[in-house]
Amino acid sequence: MSKDKSAKIPTPQAVRGTQDMLGDFADRFAHVVDTFERVRRLYGYKRIEVPVIEPTAVFARSLGETTDVVSKEMYSFEDRGGESITLRPEFTAGIARAYITNGWQQFAPLKVATHGPLFRYERPQKGRYRQFHQLDAEVIGSDSPLADAELLVFADQLLKELGISEGVTLTLNTLGDAESRDAWRAALVEHFEAHRGDLSEDSLARLDKNPLRILDSKDPKDRPIADSAPDIDAFLTSEAQDFFGAVTAGLDAAGVAWERNARLVRGLDYYRHTAFEFVTDRLGAQGTVLGGGRYDGLIEALGGPPTAAVGWAAGIERLAMLVADDVIDNRLAFVIAVEDDGQLALAMKTLAALRNRGFATEIVASGSPRKRFDKAAKIPARALIAIGTRDGVSYANMRGDDELTIVASQTIRTLENS
Repeated sequence: MSKDKSAKIPTPQAVRGTQDMLGDFADRFAHVVDTFERVRRLYGYKRIEVPVIEPTAVFARSLGETTDVVSKEMYSFEDRGGESITLRPEFTAGIARAYITNGWQQFAPLKVATHGPLFRYERPQKGRYRQFHQLDAEVIGSDSPLADAELLVFADQLLKELGISEGVTLTLNTLGDAESRDAWRAALVEHFEAHRGDLSEDSLARLDKNPLRILDSKDPKDRPIADSAPDIDAFLTSEAQDFFGAVTAGLDAAGVAWERNARLVRGLDYYRHTAFEFVTDRLGAQGTVLGGGRYDGLIEALGGPPTAAVGWAAGIERLAMLVADDVIDNRLAFVIAVEDDGQLALAMKTLAALRNRGFATEIVASGSPRKRFDKAAKIPARALIAIGTRDGVSYANMRGDDELTIVASQTIRTLENS
């Protein structure tokens, strides 16, 4: 049977909730990562890498079986060995697992940072994808409020150096120590039980397992009940008050502005003390650009020793959306137009020499020699070099940035005399 050669082969499409990047947004994305890498070095955070795949138990234990991430959003599958594997939906649990299994306790307190792709099966929306990317910074093994303050100062400097801090507000809360949190949790359960008949279905499901999450419910039905719930301040021990006071004093000393949000919570039981979000109204309803908190019980929940820890994460796509058009200068340092093929060798030597000195340089040496200059002039660059021959004499003409043209002249002169 003959095949119909005219039949069009269908082109596979990208998976829903993923994106291909080229040009402006890819440049913004890279700018966010580059800035993060530079700032994390200023604060002494070591770069680490952790696997994209982990045993499902790493996230089920850390995030909780009842959370939406575990119950609805994780990409989990059984591998050929019969083990349940999950594409990481967040960084912290995998870093905590690595801390335990690699014996990194010997380096405590350990300041680490990473970035990369994460995966959640949720409805794609502005700045949120099923494959998305985050920056992540953690301090593991320190119970000092100064660790919390430093992380927040780090985050604040990152946003400022990205040029996106205007209109972004640091909101801060305390969840107290274990004693404070337990007392507050009991009071919240009593309050919500008294209004059980008026709660949404999601909040009813959270009431037994995760009552703190009702406080940040977005359901209009829940808001009056959540807004009238008791604040944690009435239940804070003196130690918890002192801890929060030390964090805010550190921020004040560093000149970092903050606002208190007594309704900001982290619902899982291992969260303690500081909870925070940097928020903006420039990204629609989902306004958080960076968030985190202290999770002193997570490593213990994963089978490790009791270990204090605090960290934050930020979506790279969401940060990139806030970067202004004029922040990134993608121009090359030089572009070289070869106007005579007889001077190609000199042009190639110049190209190599400039690149070796750290200058981004491109060359135009194909097509009609008469059109190469015009073609090169259309390439964004700070300086243009034209190399050719006139009346049997070689020339190298330059225009653009004065400092760069001097560099190019000296480079070519050195090459011609070598």
